[in-house]
Amino acid sequence: MKNSDQIKSLVREKYSKIASQDQAFNMASCCGAGDSSVEVYNIMTDDYSDLKGYKSEGDLGLGCGLPTQFAHIQKGDTVIDLGSGAGNDCFIARHETGETGKVIGLDFTPAMIEKARINAEKLGFNNVEFREGDIEEMPVSDNIADVVVSNCVLNLVPDKPKVIKEIYRVLKPGGHFSISDVVLTGNLPEALQKDAEMYAGCVSGAIQKGDYLDAIKSAGFSNIKVQKEKPIIIPDDILGKYLDQQEVSEMKNGTLGIFSITVYAEKPGAKKIKVLQETISACAPGSGCC
Repeated sequence: MKNSDQIKSLVREKYSKIASQDQAFNMASCCGAGDSSVEVYNIMTDDYSDLKGYKSEGDLGLGCGLPTQFAHIQKGDTVIDLGSGAGNDCFIARHETGETGKVIGLDFTPAMIEKARINAEKLGFNNVEFREGDIEEMPVSDNIADVVVSNCVLNLVPDKPKVIKEIYRVLKPGGHFSISDVVLTGNLPEALQKDAEMYAGCVSGAIQKGDYLDAIKSAGFSNIKVQKEKPIIIPDDILGKYLDQQEVSEMKNGTLGIFSITVYAEKPGAKKIKVLQETISACAPGSGCC
């Protein structure tokens, strides 16, 4: 595989193209990279359509989970979405945090940022903003977010521990994240490990599940939980582009596992109480506080 800068350039190039692709094509391929499968219509993505706040304009079919469903977003929260794409998870987070909250989407692909901003303007969402930037060096201040979400993005980043440390930095004390991502148990065949499309397709950039969880713990997070886990089955007609029939069979029947996991973790510290809300609820008649 290429070096870090080459990988980032590859991902940016691929996702600039993916930004203009049809959702159905993206869902029937590995995150929109390479050819789509004729065997299945949905390789990685979960169905967002029943979630409150869902806007089809923002859904490019690129995720591998539903992190916002598990993120425990409260009214008035500030939420950051890493790799925000066309805005899908941002718009759902906006429904949860309400007009008093704020949602910041980060993406380093200009075509995605442009698409997301157009969607937000059409929807009239004034408290959702999209910033262009590398999530290894997030363009946001320390201790700003109550919640961080991300959907099938960290596997695309060369330095995953650095991103996890950045998540820790931008979260407020007592804040938390819910992130869906692709992880492995066992080793990918060499042909898949080295392929650019499989990297952009969220597969060859995935790391071992144990290493992923260890990096979260090493960054200082606590109360780490796997909220959801599901296997990802790559169809034979896609695998056949990279492997011969024997290699496909060995991969299917071996010890390799490719999974989508949604992970929750907290930054230690006392979460700041929304003072006004607490004061109103505590100020009962006759209490002497009002």
